[in-house]
Amino acid sequence: MRRGLIGSFIVTAITVLMSAAICGGKASLSQLSLLDLEGKSVNPLADSGAKAVVFIFTRADCPISNRYAPEVRRLSASFTPEKVKFWLVYPDGDTPLNAIRQHIKEYDYDCEALRDPRHELVKVTGASVTPEAAVFVFNRSGARMIYRGRIDDQYVAFGKRRPATVRDLEDVLTAVVSGKAVKFKTTPAVGCYISDLK
Repeated sequence: MRRGLIGSFIVTAITVLMSAAICGGKASLSQLSLLDLEGKSVNPLADSGAKAVVFIFTRADCPISNRYAPEVRRLSASFTPEKVKFWLVYPDGDTPLNAIRQHIKEYDYDCEALRDPRHELVKVTGASVTPEAAVFVFNRSGARMIYRGRIDDQYVAFGKRRPATVRDLEDVLTAVVSGKAVKFKTTPAVGCYISDLK
């Protein structure tokens, strides 16, 4: 009997913690503060005029992130006219601004970029690698994350690449712009680990 109660308590505690990590507290989302490339503080979830906001966590020195640049450009071009806002997010606080600007130029990104040196967005979303996507939608109570994970399934492991058969991010965004209800979902992303804060 006692073991059963302890087990139930542990399961409940884990579920609550996972829900908080997945959804992020409303207070943390409303107070989210990242830096743009001019050093200004930005809350990218403050503008609810978008149908969805997509964060693509990336690094200038991650080869897998860089191989996804054409796909990120394609998705941005397809969904931006549908009121989907794309942001590149650079979580490595040690990356100089000029390296970020050069990276954006070199890979011809057409979406805006943010820096997350304090890992505020990393913590809210639970992102752990680059590239990894997080998608938020809006309702009367504010922003809600509906997806976190891979862009597609072309990487089954680090260094193991194949043609994509499932386009997870595109499928989620297609559902959103079509007005379909999307339940929260995660998929495993393969890439370069986001380093812990020093």
